[in-house]
Amino acid sequence: MQRVNRIDAGCISSFKPVFTTALYNTQVNVTGKHLSGILIIKTMPDSSTRMVFSNEAGFKFFDFGFDKDDFKVHYIVSQMDKKPVIKTLRKDFELVLMKHVNTASYYTIQDGGEYYYVFPDGKDHYYYVTDSACSRLIRMERGSKKKKVMEAVMERGKDGMADTIGIRHNNFSFDIGLKRLEHDPQK
Repeated sequence: MQRVNRIDAGCISSFKPVFTTALYNTQVNVTGKHLSGILIIKTMPDSSTRMVFSNEAGFKFFDFGFDKDDFKVHYIVSQMDKKPVIKTLRKDFELVLMKHVNTASYYTIQDGGEYYYVFPDGKDHYYYVTDSACSRLIRMERGSKKKKVMEAVMERGKDGMADTIGIRHNNFSFDIGLKRLEHDPQK
């Protein structure tokens, strides 16, 4: 791996998912426990993004809000209402929503044919890995300078919204799988 000079990280912004309203079949596996349900991601009129995760019967697990510079917990079930859980979910979704891409302080690392666009935020580093032409987002990673904590992949649909999202943690057993439910653009 070597640091390279890439003048523009604007190509990363082209991979930023666009959410109007999206419904995802959601599977969560965490330390031997399994949750499933529906995750709704919606861009609100004020440009903030809301995420609500509930089971198939409508029992709500959490309701998070992300705006330009802030994160808000609107609701979280008491079993999940722990600082490390909230912090992990916030950082995971910030990576996928590409909340750190607009910062000016970034650098690029080349490893073979892959380019890592690195956006530091305190001790955390958000990595967006592309091919050499920056035409394909291969994966996203979060960690420190030396150690990867989690990895995410995302496949976009033709409408710019993510069709599938996969999140996998390296330091403990925690995976999230999202598959977009079909929608009828005529409705």
